[in-house]
Amino acid sequence: MSDVSQINAAVIGTGFIGTVHVQALRRLGVRIAGVLGSSPERGAARAAEIGVGHAYASLDDLLADDAVDVVHVTSPNHAHYPQVKAIISAGKHVVCEKPLAMTSAQSAEMAALAKASGKICAVCYNIRFYPLNQQAQGMVKAGELGDLRFITGHYHQDWLAKATDWNWRLQSEVGGALRSVGDIGTHWVDLTSFIMGHKAKSVFADLSTFLPERQRPTGPVETFSSAEGTTEPVAIDTDDAAAIMIRYENGARGVMTTSQINIGRKNSLQWDIAGSTASAAWDSETPDHLFIGHRDAPNQTLMRDFTLMNETGTRAASLPPGHVEGFADSFFAFFGAVYADVAAGSRGDHSTWATFDDGHYEMKFCDAVLKSAQEARWVNLDEI
Repeated sequence: MSDVSQINAAVIGTGFIGTVHVQALRRLGVRIAGVLGSSPERGAARAAEIGVGHAYASLDDLLADDAVDVVHVTSPNHAHYPQVKAIISAGKHVVCEKPLAMTSAQSAEMAALAKASGKICAVCYNIRFYPLNQQAQGMVKAGELGDLRFITGHYHQDWLAKATDWNWRLQSEVGGALRSVGDIGTHWVDLTSFIMGHKAKSVFADLSTFLPERQRPTGPVETFSSAEGTTEPVAIDTDDAAAIMIRYENGARGVMTTSQINIGRKNSLQWDIAGSTASAAWDSETPDHLFIGHRDAPNQTLMRDFTLMNETGTRAASLPPGHVEGFADSFFAFFGAVYADVAAGSRGDHSTWATFDDGHYEMKFCDAVLKSAQEARWVNLDEI
């Protein structure tokens, strides 16, 4: 199989992010065999809304379809573990939304199964595929920043800033024990580790729940949409925000914050990496500009322009300079890289998408953060 247009995909989940997957796959030229909703009725209704010709009645129904080569998992977090295990057992490639699992024990098993399967198993850390993040990774790898010393940044949003805001991620039994850290924080952890080429060694964390009670609608609410109708009060046991100090394996230090209650911040993932010879910084709300800092020369701002970028950054860029590549484009670039490897039959030498091993690392990070917050001490990831 060498042509992505001959590959058939199915998508589990028909909400906001599942629809993003379908749209990016269509743009790539991948065939959409069907979608699986939270119920047969919802699946059929959503399939009709987004123009997909078939809705599966169940996961067994989907896995029995021999035409399906790749399955995208965009269901709530608690479903990832059983669904991915079934997909791998059925001999299909899988692209799983983040976080990979609910715990590092689950993700360890999933990573082992992925490795043994010989299939392409990717975790959807799409933010790696903003071209200037690929550019930054290439710069670090080439030694342009020198020895990495200090890493700071945040991932801030405001979509859960009100007591009347609701989403399934607020429920720990569905989304996991960590929310702002597990949902958006793992994006920051994955991205900075990818760019640096170094992972966290230990963490010290402080978690905050500023809204201990919220109003849950009695009906369904799609991600990033407003709830309507009657509500009921519900106690909240997941983090609205977090502050985390990090020690890296190379001796670097880091500080990150996460928040889903920062008014006015819609989707701001910001990182700043200071090296011994230069620094670099990026913010997802202005994704086409990369700050490059110097001590003995003028600072620079690199606009996304593949005539000026390195080879790694250029591979992820698809639009001409000045035509902003944003959220949806990052999925297009990410899936393009994954499906090229599906077509080739194995991960390529230059592939930069997140593996299940990466997803397991992010779950170990989350478990270490939770343990640190509970015990008020530095926790080594090796303890997990």
